[in-house]
Amino acid sequence: MNVYLHSLGCRLNQSEIETMARRFTAAGHVVIADPTQADVCVVNTCAVTAEAERKSRHRVRALARANPEARIAVIGCYATLSPRHCAALPGVAWVVSNAEKERAVDVVAVFSPNPPAPFPGREGGVTPPRSGEGSRRLRTRAFVKVQDGCDNRCTYCIVRLLRGPARSRPVTDIVAEVQMLIETGCQEAVLTGVNLGSYGRDLGLPNGLYVLVETLLAHTDLPRLRLSSLEPWDLDEFFFRLWDNPRLCHQLHMPLQAGCGETLHRMGRRITTAEFARLVETARAAVPDLAVTTDVIVGFPGEDEAAFHASYDFVAAMEFARLHVFPYSPRPGTAAFRLPDQVVRQVSRARARAMRELGAEQAFRFRQRFVGREMIVLWEQRRRDGLWTGLTGNYLRVIAHAEGNLHNRLTATRLLATQNGCLVGEVMG
Repeated sequence: MNVYLHSLGCRLNQSEIETMARRFTAAGHVVIADPTQADVCVVNTCAVTAEAERKSRHRVRALARANPEARIAVIGCYATLSPRHCAALPGVAWVVSNAEKERAVDVVAVFSPNPPAPFPGREGGVTPPRSGEGSRRLRTRAFVKVQDGCDNRCTYCIVRLLRGPARSRPVTDIVAEVQMLIETGCQEAVLTGVNLGSYGRDLGLPNGLYVLVETLLAHTDLPRLRLSSLEPWDLDEFFFRLWDNPRLCHQLHMPLQAGCGETLHRMGRRITTAEFARLVETARAAVPDLAVTTDVIVGFPGEDEAAFHASYDFVAAMEFARLHVFPYSPRPGTAAFRLPDQVVRQVSRARARAMRELGAEQAFRFRQRFVGREMIVLWEQRRRDGLWTGLTGNYLRVIAHAEGNLHNRLTATRLLATQNGCLVGEVMG
């Protein structure tokens, strides 16, 4: 049967949908990029905010309109949080929670009127798709899920309740998956998890993530390895030694969430602004050209004007390479949902606009630092305007003109100017 796969939200969701693509293909099904041609559509949903829930519902309804004959599987966080609401959406045949997500491919595949005979593949159904959108992503950059769940107690977060306690995959399994991805042509793997920095603790590895990264760099020839979001309290000065290996991408995403100490305390964040600043300073000193990116929540309960301005001033002083800003979203079941002094929506939105403008200014200044430099770019695809687009190791988006096919190539590129949030490059040689 033809299967269309779509993911919303975090990189962990993207990793899971890519794994499903490999498993569907290993079972003989066809993963396609056009939902109108699909027999089954699978939507890996997000519920981190009310807006994420809305986008999940919108995507399901859009698929039902585009292909009324298709059967839709709603899986993931929104399916876990609101299964009845998901089941009531048009075209939905299956609602699969996070606890059952590993079985989603088997559940959906039963629908196939003529189930194909599985062809020989690698153990665990990791044979990659050979065509379609999912295949293109895998050959260039792949998201590798190394752990799930979280043991932190951030008062605003619903994800811990939806994903459960922290649990890690064995190092040997991850190395085998990355090696398989290399064999399919993958140039970059991104390690992902709900709480990536906790990797290995449940396996008895106190420095588990360090061990995992060191092992992947030593025992595979993957050209580029990237880390997704890392909580700042999971890092120390010793961790930055990993960047002595140039194949580890010079980007570090550490969620701040607030630049005001009192707000951080109410959020249940296990760090102070002073500790965060020292950690960023240490990281930048250890890793040249490091892109430090972060998340910030505005309008958290109890955030008055003074607290917001303290947060704004701290973010301004940090000079992040990229800033993801979210107005606080009340989530029933979380501790913050019961806190007094909830901030009205209009105020939260105004603060979000101000913080995003600051983030855009910082991102521009970070890009501007690299004009005139020569850097390695991994090219992803040709845009509709004919320009190629790709990423540097420190997550700068680059566009360039080229006559030939740059897809999935790593090339030296001279960065000439900034333009519309990107850097304009000239491919060398």
